[in-house]
Amino acid sequence: MIAATSQLATSQLAAAASQTSTGEAVQFWILGTVAVLGALGTVLMKKSVHSALSLAGTMIVLAIFYLAQGAYFLGVVQIVVYTGAIMMLFLFVVMLVGITAADSLKETLKGQRWMAAACGLGFGILLIAGIGNASLDTFAGVGQANSAGNVPGLARLIFTKYVWSFEITGALLITAAIGAMVLTHRERTEDRRTQRELSEARVRGGVQVTPLPAPGTYARHNAVDIPALLPDGSISELSVSATLRARGQIRDVSADALHRLAELDQRTEEYLEREPERTAVERKAERAERETVREADREAAREADRASDRAEEGAK
Repeated sequence: MIAATSQLATSQLAAAASQTSTGEAVQFWILGTVAVLGALGTVLMKKSVHSALSLAGTMIVLAIFYLAQGAYFLGVVQIVVYTGAIMMLFLFVVMLVGITAADSLKETLKGQRWMAAACGLGFGILLIAGIGNASLDTFAGVGQANSAGNVPGLARLIFTKYVWSFEITGALLITAAIGAMVLTHRERTEDRRTQRELSEARVRGGVQVTPLPAPGTYARHNAVDIPALLPDGSISELSVSATLRARGQIRDVSADALHRLAELDQRTEEYLEREPERTAVERKAERAERETVREADREAAREADRASDRAEEGAK
């Protein structure tokens, strides 16, 4: 009796899981479209970083599908392991190492394009066969598999029915990781040059040995688009980037511009009702004048002392 009741409950749960509601259908068509667009972007994007981001979006949509079907363990693993760890690792490697268009045209192994085409064709045949054998009327669902819990049911299938496929997949992933490390490793063909050798090559090549002049004019500006001035008043071409010079984004620092800037500073001081800042020559002349006045006062005091001494001697 108990066994019959349990079997009846399991069959009812499987029947309920095999039915598709309107919300699930809407979710499937919306997220399925996003997943397909992400897959196409992974293949068709020109930049590898964009392809990796598209693949990450497709993985996130697959995780949502797993969670919606009741496969909670697979959904969490899809996000944490694949999207959060492996995919982000691929993305960081691409950004740090960098992949140019020249790398994609160079075949590291002979015949790898034909092997890739054959593997793609075989995968396409398997995919078409799987879709052709799928039932479009009824769905088995995961009710029976989750009867004892999602994680125990998944573990029972992996380590009993699909243990051989699981081990082959693990070996394939390890082989792929080792192959990636072997293909990306580059042996150094020559010894690393020392600092002395680099300095000698720089001097013999006739390039700029000393540091380039810094941008800025009379310490008034330190922007990268303002060239420095040489002692004769001319512009130092080495103080600004050649890219800014080609774009025409270098600001004018000629004598006329400096004169207009001085006039602007003077008008600003007058507007703020502050005494305009004196130049170095004016400050030097003022200090000399004050020193002259003090020297004259000291000389007058000494002359008065001498006159007083002569008056005292005459009185005696």
